[in-house]
Amino acid sequence: QAQYALRTFATSSPCRSRRICFTFKVTTDPSLLAEYKVAHKHVWPEMQDALQRQGWHQYSLFLRPDGLLVGVFESDRSLDECVKGMETEKINQVWQEAMQKYFPANRELRPDEQMVELEEIMFLDL
Repeated sequence: QAQYALRTFATSSPCRSRRICFTFKVTTDPSLLAEYKVAHKHVWPEMQDALQRQGWHQYSLFLRPDGLLVGVFESDRSLDECVKGMETEKINQVWQEAMQKYFPANRELRPDEQMVELEEIMFLDL
């Protein structure tokens, strides 16, 4: 019978204490979705600087065909703290307004207010 030992590892990234994952929904309109993808291939340098200042590191977005977006980043802060930090950045207001048309489900909330954090249940640093 095989014996298995539970091993725990710290993340391999220095000075990043945790990975954060969240979801939200974007449009499924093909032309708007194409625009959204282009916008994210060319994130404004000022927005990148703001994200970094507010604790967003190694940030990725993944898209499912039904419009489900999954975001993952590393930070030493909580998602709530990172979002609140971005609220202090003027460029974020401009970015959120530019992105609003891609989030038709709830026009009363900014896209970054629609994020739902997921619980990490496993991490293997292999």
